[in-house]
Amino acid sequence: MWTAGKIVLLVCALAATYVLFALIGMRAALRANEVQVPNLVGVKVDAATQRLADAGLSLRLDPNPRPDDKVAAGTIVQQDPVAGVQARRQRTIRAWVSAGPRATTVPALVGQSERTARMRLGEDGLEIAGVSEFRSPDYPADAIVAQDPAPDARAPQVSLLLNRGEEAATYVMPDLIGTTGERAAEALRARGFRVTIVGSQPYPGVPAGTVVRQQPAGGFRVGPSDSISLEVSR
Repeated sequence: MWTAGKIVLLVCALAATYVLFALIGMRAALRANEVQVPNLVGVKVDAATQRLADAGLSLRLDPNPRPDDKVAAGTIVQQDPVAGVQARRQRTIRAWVSAGPRATTVPALVGQSERTARMRLGEDGLEIAGVSEFRSPDYPADAIVAQDPAPDARAPQVSLLLNRGEEAATYVMPDLIGTTGERAAEALRARGFRVTIVGSQPYPGVPAGTVVRQQPAGGFRVGPSDSISLEVSR
């Protein structure tokens, strides 16, 4: 009985050793048959095919190109599996080719305000390449007077030329303290200013109707659209 038990134990040990070495050998064989997937993003199709062939892999292109603003047209924009993973030799790597930046039909923007033009371009998925400005009385103020590219062209970006309008004239506010309020207001209104004479109060020794306070103060720059208030004595 003892001899038979030893034989069984020996057979079991040999079987376990065989299975262990078989597993180790199989794992080594699998590892020997694996390669690292190379990076194909940004590589042209011919070069990507050759790179995979050198690694024992093959390429399958998706029939639908993908627009991409950063990867040039005609080069690989995405791959599956990604670069760096281990793959068995002869495995097929799927890839997508870039169609280049997304191009959209450019709308007509001349005559629109800058805000409207920006909203329209944003809705169409277009970017503003730049906005140049000038001032002229010959075109509507705060309106687009030119664009590049022209309407109906296909492009990802648009440059705009904007007329800010003729710069309004400004004046130095005079010091009106001590002058007659009505007379000063009449002179300012004749030049297009909006003037208001506000409530008055008594000032000993000061004739009635004399300007005692003003807003803006003398020396400030004002334009025709600015409001001027004068306080006079009573």
